[in-house]
Amino acid sequence: MGKTIAIANQKGGVGKTTTAINLAASLAVMEKKVLLIDADPQANSTSGLNFNPDSKDGKTLYEVLIGEHSFKDIILKTETANMDLAPSHINLVGAEIEMLKIPERETIFKRAIETIKNDYEYIIIDCSPSLGLITINSLTASDSVIIPVQCEFFALEGLGKLLNTLKIVKSRLNPSLVIEGFLLTMHDARLKSANQVVADVRRHFSDMVFQTIITRNVRLSEAPSHGKPVILYDAMSNGSNNYLSLAKEILTREQQKEEEK
Repeated sequence: MGKTIAIANQKGGVGKTTTAINLAASLAVMEKKVLLIDADPQANSTSGLNFNPDSKDGKTLYEVLIGEHSFKDIILKTETANMDLAPSHINLVGAEIEMLKIPERETIFKRAIETIKNDYEYIIIDCSPSLGLITINSLTASDSVIIPVQCEFFALEGLGKLLNTLKIVKSRLNPSLVIEGFLLTMHDARLKSANQVVADVRRHFSDMVFQTIITRNVRLSEAPSHGKPVILYDAMSNGSNNYLSLAKEILTREQQKEEEK
């Protein structure tokens, strides 16, 4: 059965979608069968993989959450071998209101994912930059969560609120949810402030912080406009190497856990 990892932070602009796309692609390149679920109404993961989020074919995550379709109906093959996409649409904004009428609304996502969990080794969920009902559903459906932290001055601002939400989800909805790790993103080693953030986050969260740091990289920021993960856009770039390193770190941790059992 596949492992489901949410990429979550209610703070926007921290590299959440970049991480979702490129971690999924890196795992796929390492021959893992991966599904990326775009759970953000902005649909940046969808457009970043060269699909039109304005397409009105009625087969997106929105229709899954309101019960009109199953995941198997909406999944798209991407240009990256071993990697599929469950696309989003701006309609997802209204899904939270419609979900309020559904019994056990916090577990709609979890029940839908159960139908396809055996088809993938990893399911990556790109959460929206909020702590609303869809994000709660994403966390309830996940085994773990990666928290991207931007290497800028206000990096730790708002993290307390996110951690409190994770605590509530764990206590009431998903007892097995764990933090996969804090991921430092957009790092520029030339800046004293960026290096200070790295030190602060490592001091606060110690071994919960990934060793891999995602550095600022032009090719990484260009890739979505070409509809590709960075590993297909420029496999030799620092951005590509960073996300391959992250994927390897996650797989190594998994292997160590298996050996400890």
